Amino acid sequence: MTLDLHGIISTVVTPFDADDQVDLDLLGPEIQYLLDSGVTAICACGSTGEGHALSAEESAAICARVVKEVAGRVPVIGGVIQNSTAQAIRYGRALKEAGVDALQVTPVHYVFAPDADQTVDYFRRIGSAVGLPIVVYNVVPWALVPVDVIERLGDVPEVVAVKQSGGDIHLLADLLHRVGDRFSILAALDDLHYPAFAMGAHGALAAIPTVTPRLSVELWEAVRRGDHREALRLHNVILGVWRAIDGPNLPARLKAALRLQGRDGGLPRHPFTPATDEERAVIADALGKAGLLAAP
Repeated sequence: MTLDLHGIISTVVTPFDADDQVDLDLLGPEIQYLLDSGVTAICACGSTGEGHALSAEESAAICARVVKEVAGRVPVIGGVIQNSTAQAIRYGRALKEAGVDALQVTPVHYVFAPDADQTVDYFRRIGSAVGLPIVVYNVVPWALVPVDVIERLGDVPEVVAVKQSGGDIHLLADLLHRVGDRFSILAALDDLHYPAFAMGAHGALAAIPTVTPRLSVELWEAVRRGDHREALRLHNVILGVWRAIDGPNLPARLKAALRLQGRDGGLPRHPFTPATDEERAVIADALGKAGLLAAP
């Protein structure tokens, strides 16, 4: 199974209203903004999209709207953040029915850690049951899939890519060295995309392009053409924005950053609350320095 995943793949937030319900109508302008910025694919219902807090029905409705708005211009990836094979398959089938081109699937990460054989079988069963390309969502720091196990996933035909983060650029380096010719290796190290691209990552699938899509695309293109002076400049601009939004309340901070740009990502889902005035001030300062702050 093949799917060309490369370049800057942006996540998209899930907008919630004051009643904690999904506001699908806010997705249209966001999708258009990301597409106009030159992203090569869009991922819905991942961590940025608060996928851990979504029912299968909500996830399917969100992905169906994203698919409709994208209208075939780029691939759409649907996120599955579950902790059993049965639930991952249930979500995966719902997202396939919604029209996504691929799934982004976390390994099991709640308390009990499956061994290598169980992890491989987890992805094998999901791939066989759903029949869509799979991006292994390898970002949970306490449940990272080691490179030896990812090598074995080469025998699962549906696995086409690995999204690598967890704060570990060393694992990213090993993946590029050992399996970079078998999978698309996508960086989710939001503060380290420049070195990741320089090492040969096939692209990024991460939160920061949600806020800085044009700058992230420019960074990718600068590295591709060998303009490392410009790439380093862009890295430092993006880094300032990431430092301002990174934190435990990340979905709320991301949505604050969008609003400060004149975009509307809605509210975060409870128990998270909107960014504080202090957080907004820090984010506004970073966006202003990056040239991304909307006029008052």
